[in-house]
Amino acid sequence: QANLVESGGGLVQAGASLRLSCLATGPSVKKFPLTWFRQVPGKAREFVAGISWNGATPYYLDSMKGRFTISRDNAKDTVYLEIDSLRPEDTAIYYCAVGPQGSMYAAQYEYWGQGTQVTVSS
Repeated sequence: QANLVESGGGLVQAGASLRLSCLATGPSVKKFPLTWFRQVPGKAREFVAGISWNGATPYYLDSMKGRFTISRDNAKDTVYLEIDSLRPEDTAIYYCAVGPQGSMYAAQYEYWGQGTQVTVSS
């Protein structure tokens, strides 16, 4: 079982940076990868990035490499997603998720946060 709470979203101008946070608590969270997805209305939830249980191995969707940085601090039960050089097409609700496989497929996750809205104006 896990409880996930995202924060840090907002309305920003193109070119700005944001750091999203997800407080992830539960008996097994520290043992599992943590991931970030995003979703826009009418589209499927899209994988953005994941990170191994100890923070040593981040991984990204190829199209997300370069502007997105995932990290985690197990002492704070938190995973972060930094997004640089924001673009209007980054506008979405950003969710974190936890699962034993750290999959890129949203359907494989049982536990999600409520999401945090990121809106990028041009």
